[in-house]
Parts: sequence; C-alpha cells; structure tokens
Amino acid sequence: MTAFIAKRLLTLIATLAVVSMLAFMIPYVSGGDPVRNILRARSPDPVLDPAAVAALTEQLGLDRPIYQQYWEWLALALRGDFGLSFTARTPVDEMFLSGLGVSLSLSLGAMLVALLIGLPMGIMAATRPAGAVDNVTTFITQTLVALPEYWVGPLLVLVFTIHLGWLPSAGWDDWSSMILPILVLAMRPTAYFAQVARAAMFDVLRSPHMVAARARGLSAWQAIARHGLKNAMLPVMTLFSLWLTGLLGGSVIVEVIFAVPGMGWLLYEAVLNNDVPLLQGALVCIVALTVGINTLSDVATALLNPAIKMPGKGA
Repeated sequence: MTAFIAKRLLTLIATLAVVSMLAFMIPYVSGGDPVRNILRARSPDPVLDPAAVAALTEQLGLDRPIYQQYWEWLALALRGDFGLSFTARTPVDEMFLSGLGVSLSLSLGAMLVALLIGLPMGIMAATRPAGAVDNVTTFITQTLVALPEYWVGPLLVLVFTIHLGWLPSAGWDDWSSMILPILVLAMRPTAYFAQVARAAMFDVLRSPHMVAARARGLSAWQAIARHGLKNAMLPVMTLFSLWLTGLLGGSVIVEVIFAVPGMGWLLYEAVLNNDVPLLQGALVCIVALTVGINTLSDVATALLNPAIKMPGKGA
C-alpha cells in the first residue's frame, strides 16, 4: 500500500511540474510582448512610453535569463502568489478562491442531483434487464448524453424565466439562482451514473455471494442493501471523482450562460481579456485540484478493494 501511495504522489508531482512549465510559458507563446500587453491592459493609450516599457521589464525581471524567471515565478506560485490580474488589479489567488467556492457549490450540487437520480435508475434497471424500466432508463440516459448544455440552458431560461417567471436567469445570489445551472450541469453525470450503476449491479446480482444471500431467504432488495451496494459503488466512486474534477474546470459553458462567477467564468474572462496571471493561476490550480482529487480517489478505492492496492500483484 505504501508503494502504491508513493507512486501516485510521484505522478502528482511530475504532472504539476510539467503544468507549471506550460503555465509559465503562456505569455511567451500567446503572441506579443508580455510587458506591452500589461501596459495596454492598464491604459487605453495605443502609444506606449518606451521608458515605461523598460521600467516594467526590469520590475518584472523579464530582462533576466528565462530559467531564472521560471524559478522565481515558481517560488511565488508555490506560496499561492500568481500576481495581480491585468484587468481587475486584484490578487489572482483571491479571485481564484472566490471562484473556487462558487464552482465547488455548483459542481457538488450537480453531482448530488446526479447521484440521487442516476443511482436509483441504474439499480432498478439492473433488477429487471430488458424490461420496461430498463428500456426507459436507456432512453433517458441516451437523451441526456445527446443534449448539449449550450442548447438546454437557454431553453430552460426561456421556459422557467421568460414564460413562467419562476426562476432567475443569471447570477449566484440565492438558492433560486442555483437551480437552473445545477440541473443543466447534472444532465451528463446523471446519465453516466445510471449506466455505470446498472452495469455494476447487473454483475453483482449474478455473483455467488448474492445468490447465497437469496438462498438464505433475503429478498432481492434486502440482498442489494446488505451485500450489493458496496461492490457496485466501487466503479461509481471512481466515476464520481472523475466527474467532480471535470466539472470544476469544465463548467465554462454553463457558468457563462447563467453568469455564474466560478472558475469557468474566470477562465473565460482571462482568455477574453488576455489576462495572463489569471490564466496561469487558474490553469495550475485547476490541474492541482484535478490530480489531487483523483489521487485521493485512487487511494480510497484501493482501501475498499484490497486486490488493487499493489498494481501487478492483485486480481
């Protein structure tokens, strides 16, 4: 188990090292002079003062060798200091923490909805394969996967905001403004949770220990509750971590449609305004969260399933 955790930690460190290098190179590969981009973001004057350009170049240390610039940038980044946003003139770490709280609320809300709907659907479908519930579940999940968020989002705004007037169309102020973005973001994970839960429970129901549980007089649902759920939840747990990390950094469309001030909105604004510090900070932090959560998920899965604690020695 120690070797398994050590391997995952080494993978995490290597991934973050590569991502930090890529993030550092953003201003150099995005086109244009970083110093001139900063000055143009601060002032609408198209004519830049050469003295101001030289002074800012020296201030930012851009006149030093690139490897030295990288180590200085990395030292600050490890302390969470990515500098000031070009447009907002606010520390990037403060903007990121604010956006992270919103995106976490949005993603966890969507995942909760997906679990509450998807798991029962998948389990009921597995108990009656090829039956009416199974066919309806398959139809619903395929539909949810096929529908794009950029189409469903405006459609829900048209129905529930413009025509019915029940819910606000944008913002993140109270519970009513959270409903539409959470529902739209929960569509795809709901479908995948239902499909994975169905497949896992289908196999579990036909396993020897479930057959023995039924032979001892337990009903189908008693056997599922006592013996089936734990085994069926292993692939669902892995899928949960993958979807959670994916939603944290991949909810750009939903956050832009509903004007949700999360990390996706910050990424959109950073690209739109060529805000390099914000883009660098968001990239590094999102990848760090993604790799960190996936590493914790791998360790938790290994604890639940001893057969995969030591890769190459298990089942």
